[in-house]
Amino acid sequence: MNKLKMASEKSASRVLMLLSQLERLNEEPKVSDNDAIRQTTGKILHLIQTQEKTRKEVASKSSGGMEIILSSLENTQDLQTTLNILAILNELLTVGGGCRTGVFVSKGGTALLLQLLVGSSKDPPANEELMLHIHSLLVKVGLKDRKLGVKARLNGALNVTLNLVKYNLQNHKLLLPCLQVLRVYSSNLVNAVSLGKSGTLEIMFEIIGPFSKKSTTLLKVALDTLASLLKSGMNARRAVDRGYLPTLLTIYQDWHRNDTRHRHVVIRKSILGCIKNLTNIKLGRKAFIDANGMRILYNTSTECLPVRTLDPLVNTSSLIMRKCFPKNRLPLPTIKSVFHHPLLHIPASGPVAKLYNQPPGVDDVVDESDENEATEVDTENDTEYDEDETGPKTQNDDIETDINKLRPIQMNTRPFDELRAYEYFFREFSENFELHRPIIIPTTPSSLGPQNRRPPQEDLLTPKPDESPLELDSISISKRPEGTSDPDLVCSLGRLVLDDEGGEQAVLEVPDTAALLPLHDPDLYLEMVKSTRSVPAYTEVGYPDYFGHVALNLREPILERVYGVQRTKIFQDIERLIHPSDILDKVVYDLDNQSCPVTDNGESLKFNSKFESGNLRKAIQVRKFEYDLILNSDINSNHYHQWFYFEVGNMRPGVRYRFNIINCEKSNSQFNYGMQVLMYSVQDAINGSPHWVRTGSDICYYKNHFSRSSIAAGGQKGKSYFTLTFTVTFQHKDDVCYFAYHYPYTYSMLKMHLQKLSALRTAQIYYRQDDLCETLGGNSCPLLTITAMPGSSSNDPISQFRSRPVVFLSARVHPGETNSSWVMKGTLEYLMSCSPQAQSLRESYIFKIIPMLNPDGVINGNHRCSLSGEDLNRQWQNPNAELHPTIYHAKSLLQYLRATGRTPLVFCDYHGHSRKKNVFMYGCSIKETVWQTNVNTSTCDLHEDLGYRTLPKLLSQMAPAFSLSSCSFVVERSKEATARVVVWREIGVQRSYTMESTLCGCDQGKYKGLQIGTSELEEMGAQFCLALLRLKRFTSPLELHNHNSHLLDMETDLIETRSIPNITSPTTYVLEEDEPAFLEEVDYSAESNDEIDPDLEHDLQDNHAPQTPILTQTSGKESG
Repeated sequence: MNKLKMASEKSASRVLMLLSQLERLNEEPKVSDNDAIRQTTGKILHLIQTQEKTRKEVASKSSGGMEIILSSLENTQDLQTTLNILAILNELLTVGGGCRTGVFVSKGGTALLLQLLVGSSKDPPANEELMLHIHSLLVKVGLKDRKLGVKARLNGALNVTLNLVKYNLQNHKLLLPCLQVLRVYSSNLVNAVSLGKSGTLEIMFEIIGPFSKKSTTLLKVALDTLASLLKSGMNARRAVDRGYLPTLLTIYQDWHRNDTRHRHVVIRKSILGCIKNLTNIKLGRKAFIDANGMRILYNTSTECLPVRTLDPLVNTSSLIMRKCFPKNRLPLPTIKSVFHHPLLHIPASGPVAKLYNQPPGVDDVVDESDENEATEVDTENDTEYDEDETGPKTQNDDIETDINKLRPIQMNTRPFDELRAYEYFFREFSENFELHRPIIIPTTPSSLGPQNRRPPQEDLLTPKPDESPLELDSISISKRPEGTSDPDLVCSLGRLVLDDEGGEQAVLEVPDTAALLPLHDPDLYLEMVKSTRSVPAYTEVGYPDYFGHVALNLREPILERVYGVQRTKIFQDIERLIHPSDILDKVVYDLDNQSCPVTDNGESLKFNSKFESGNLRKAIQVRKFEYDLILNSDINSNHYHQWFYFEVGNMRPGVRYRFNIINCEKSNSQFNYGMQVLMYSVQDAINGSPHWVRTGSDICYYKNHFSRSSIAAGGQKGKSYFTLTFTVTFQHKDDVCYFAYHYPYTYSMLKMHLQKLSALRTAQIYYRQDDLCETLGGNSCPLLTITAMPGSSSNDPISQFRSRPVVFLSARVHPGETNSSWVMKGTLEYLMSCSPQAQSLRESYIFKIIPMLNPDGVINGNHRCSLSGEDLNRQWQNPNAELHPTIYHAKSLLQYLRATGRTPLVFCDYHGHSRKKNVFMYGCSIKETVWQTNVNTSTCDLHEDLGYRTLPKLLSQMAPAFSLSSCSFVVERSKEATARVVVWREIGVQRSYTMESTLCGCDQGKYKGLQIGTSELEEMGAQFCLALLRLKRFTSPLELHNHNSHLLDMETDLIETRSIPNITSPTTYVLEEDEPAFLEEVDYSAESNDEIDPDLEHDLQDNHAPQTPILTQTSGKESG
């Protein structure tokens, strides 16, 4: 062992001696020294080939060996010396060559090789061994030198290598490294175009061919080179024009048939890679269809499905087929909502004006030239379809960098005379509370006497619609008798019809849920429905809203994704094109054509959505047990398809029904990460289980072949809709079941709950309900005031009462975010409870609560907008009293509080989030916003009280569903008109938040791995109250010293968070996704790159080679 070590050390010292000798020879070159240099380089080569330590010694920085060898290569004119040096470099860069190759590139080695290559080609015939060494080195260098393609073109090396390939097609020893170098060259788009013009495509098709067990390595490199060349649109068009696409399909079929032992999967995948790049252009997709490519890839993929190792072939084939699937028109007459609500005032630049001012005859469903023409780049990593539709963004692009816009406004934005009328809503600050007579606090509009009129501003709102509230006196409801009921009773009824014209009375057995749901009363619910105004003038009531929902006692785990589920669904969709005769295409429900009779042979499901909050526009029976469903747009809008709530009947038990909602718009969904749809069975409710339950299997969400017009996509062409698909097996014959995106919570349900809550008022609770305003649809917007009654009517208790800080809460500005209403329900129930903590909380604050900011949207089944066709949470900067009454008056309340010196301590707007798990908050911070930008600011600009972090920190310690790591306090430009930012900046509320609740479930804490339910959401609302109670300690003047030490802890946490790279939530737009990668490789877009104008290809930057898109889940954004 010692002898080997000594021999190794001796050889290392010897190579250093030889390097020194070579360096001296380089400094004083003489013709007579050629032999010496040749012998020296030969000896170095021998040592390097036999001793690994010698390689390390030569490549080390201290020895300077790389510089000496490169210098010798540059100076020598001797062929054998050149071959020796190239062999030395090949040895050095072969074993552990990563770092050594980097050194080689940094010392100018790439340029030397290219010069040598070009120089050697000038005296044909070129030495084969020399060409072999040079190209072998260039292959290794290409892995490290990203500019190799540019350097090769500038040195004129492209054609040298190409000619070597052309004239050595039978010399596989030299052909292989030359092809490998061509592959490196062609990764640069400009090089690819140049090589294509020089006939490289034709040469590649001379090399590749049908199945053969010989030269498979060479064939693989040729295919990869061809695929790289075909990333250029010009080369792809040239290949299609020469008929190469059918050739590739034939070659692929041959390899598929003959590679029975699957030993050449990489070659088969490379062939598919060439086809994939060819179909990135419209001409290629047409050629693919004409060559029967859909059927070929479908059949080959189907045969590959049983073999797991062939998944790469199946996935690539699936992507190609989806890309080439002809874009279909969504089967609708218009993408505008079925229902229309006239507006007295339509802003000329608003969305409604654009919607209804289209020229006559314009088809808003599909663009004229839309069929597969301009497919978009993979959009899974952009954020166009996130919680607001504002266009693609990159990190920091949306973060506000103007310090002046980040500072709170110091002056009142409205004269106090305009705000004086809002004293009406703050009567608690002027009441005397004389306890010797009964205290009457109005809780309903009917309780308001003439002396308690609304402020004059409310009379300016839009007049009520012509339709009158429903009269529901013709229905008779009976409580469920003891014993079992007739299971088919509800089926014979069909649905709960509220006939105001005196039809037959319906007798329906109702489960007695009063004991389990103290705030639910079916009879009271019907009374509330009577005064609810809807645009469609609904005359039916959904069973779940009438019966009520009792939260399940059992936990519902996040659904584990079945491997290959998306692929299976996509293949079933492709079968529609390949086997059109199997498709029924039968319309079974259509709001656009309600008078059209539907032939009912008893084989089709029955659908309905004509009830409060319902949303289903059309149902088409595709196969016997498969249905395509289309959602209705928000009223006065042409998009926002996400919320659904509909009824299904006439089903068979034990049959797997597949439902496809085919006009979803978001580019990804928690349905891909374990979320299930919700189902409510009327039979189960009658049998004593009135529950919304998570259901569905084979759930996935993917881009489909239905074209989305540029009118609906904000002017962008080539967009597609997405499909949510799920499979359900019903348990009961002829049941009536309801499906929903999330737990429904209707406006009538809110009114019922508020009336029941008012009955819980005790002598210690101050509870008042006002009508803040009337909505566009003629519905009232409730405003609640909750606090504790003063201890007496003497001065001190009254003074303490009036000095309580205000907490302002709101929810449900977005109708589809029903979870926010369940959280609000938990907050309200806790505030009205009799526990000592609740009493202490009421004694600490005055709560002003608007539990539903968008009643019209909720009633009419909208997902995001009000009847004005606008997102109300983008109107806070300048709300219009006619178009956005709830926002106008809510902001006026806050402005009044600021003007009277009662700026709220906390403002929180409850929301739901469709992209992320857990519950979390967004707040506003100058410091954290600036830290995410490159803006230079002084220390004084960043002076900020860190109290805004206290409430989220408390919630993370108390609420099991809350995640502090998902919170963000960055202010974005696109959010400057939201409640959170406007209240922070204009009203001066430091603790201004959006609280986001997941629609799916949790991935941390007590509920990790579970889907969220109404009990967890209500618990979150109660925990928010407890956190406010603890917050009092940190805002009380008596405990300021504790508060200051707490802020120091916050500062430490903040600095530590900032120091961590890739922090979880640097901004609401750049939230790192915490979802694990799928076991299967999934591409949601299946779209190609945009075609590149051939005239522009030469102008592309040299170092911008097309990169293969990497699939990640799109970043979650603030829904607000």
